[in-house]
Amino acid sequence: MLKGLGSLGDMAGMMKKAQEMQTKMAQMQEEMQSIMVEGASGAGLVKATCSAKGELKALDIDPSIFNSDDKEVVEDLILAAIKDAQSKAAERAQEEMAKLTEGMGLPADMKLPF
Repeated sequence: MLKGLGSLGDMAGMMKKAQEMQTKMAQMQEEMQSIMVEGASGAGLVKATCSAKGELKALDIDPSIFNSDDKEVVEDLILAAIKDAQSKAAERAQEEMAKLTEGMGLPADMKLPF
């Protein structure tokens, strides 16, 4: 008579897992703001620090590169350091997401929004 009720338990379990995942995703969002990665260029003359979300947090420039004749070189080094830091931030974010999805029994390569 009530044959369909057996799957309601499965649905409730799925809803519970979805809520757990939502909570863990919110926690990860907060953690991504505090995880810092550093990118560098020019053999470390320019260093950029980003959060794992890719937000630029700090820039460190060795004073030895300040020469008005080398303005374009300095600008290129700064951009390269920022791009390096952002690339590392993206990699770190993927690593953290893989840990989250693994812990929930989801495929490690599953792409979830941040």
